[in-house]
Amino acid sequence: MTGRLLARTTAVAATLATASAAISLVNSRFLPRLRAPRQDVAERIVVCIPARNEATTLPLLISDLTRQRSCTDMQVIVLDDDSTDGTAAAARAAADGDRRVRVVTSDTAPPTGWTGKAAACAELARLADGIDGIDGIDGIDGQASLIVFVDADVRLAPDAIAAAAALLRRRDTSLLCPWPEQLAGSAAERLVQPLLAWSWMSTLPVSVANSTLLPSMAVACGQFMAFDAAAYRAIGGHHCVAASATEDLDLARALRRQGMRTAVASGAGFVSCRMYDSAADLRAGYGRWLWNEFGGPVGSVVATLALATIYVMPPIAALTASGSTRRLGWAGYLAGTVSRTAARRRESGPRFGTGDVIDAALHPMSILAFAGLVAESHVRRQRGSLTWKSRPMPAPQR
Repeated sequence: MTGRLLARTTAVAATLATASAAISLVNSRFLPRLRAPRQDVAERIVVCIPARNEATTLPLLISDLTRQRSCTDMQVIVLDDDSTDGTAAAARAAADGDRRVRVVTSDTAPPTGWTGKAAACAELARLADGIDGIDGIDGIDGQASLIVFVDADVRLAPDAIAAAAALLRRRDTSLLCPWPEQLAGSAAERLVQPLLAWSWMSTLPVSVANSTLLPSMAVACGQFMAFDAAAYRAIGGHHCVAASATEDLDLARALRRQGMRTAVASGAGFVSCRMYDSAADLRAGYGRWLWNEFGGPVGSVVATLALATIYVMPPIAALTASGSTRRLGWAGYLAGTVSRTAARRRESGPRFGTGDVIDAALHPMSILAFAGLVAESHVRRQRGSLTWKSRPMPAPQR
């Protein structure tokens, strides 16, 4: 790359990284957040948990749910989705006779054209609405007013469910996604996991995104999704995203296309999740959906090149160039670090620490790791080898 081209590229990258940092800082300040409710939530809430081979993590979540406060009519349904590790037995032991918790089992494969999670969530919704479900098991008595889907590896503070319900009603939305703090242990997790929140906190003014009905500005997280039950039914529930690799985002977009509002909020201090506990699991998890994130191979190439230009080129220029180009490189690198730090601070809340700042300083390495995951996802899709929870991912609907 010639000196003049490097200077121009670095200047553009520094400008865009600075804009990203500004958006992150504004979002960090104004992002809605969960707060403990001042009064009890009286409406019927059904918490639905799809679980496949979650014998280790699920008991912790059930324990959290049995300690929920300020919900006067909350029930929990766990669907053991053909597990092989004793998930159902572990769930029943964790419930310890609590009548609010019901554990049902399924030993059937998802219908053709469905992902396992979408099929499990659709069955859970049937049970939440009092409809007979698997093997003639009765649903709950009466329809749910709020349906909350929570992944088995999520952890909840005692006021999490009530706080989410109260915020959903206060903002008059059909779907509220309290963004969980993404816990990370291994080096691979620390590089990649914070990018989930950063990806939208650094690009979307959340106050605008939460106010508009544009599907393209929807933000969602399938780890914790609180639905107005009537709105969920109106779009057909998970039936409308049966084959989707990103069913959470597609559900939010389906609601918006029908004129219903969705919102994202910070779950810091209330909701957390460690999605993966190894680099191998992380690769498998991201591989199943990243091919779909940017609309196809061309979009993926454009997006990864743009990210590399904005966040990798500046530190290269800072280390290899001189004069104004070097100064711009340092400015761009620092702006990227600020962007990542601000997003992580809002996501982590009171647990934000020095380690998060160090991770933010390695943001260029995170972008390179992400680019590798995108490429691997496309390769695996072309080979037809995408799987999740030992099940093949269905072919996308055309």
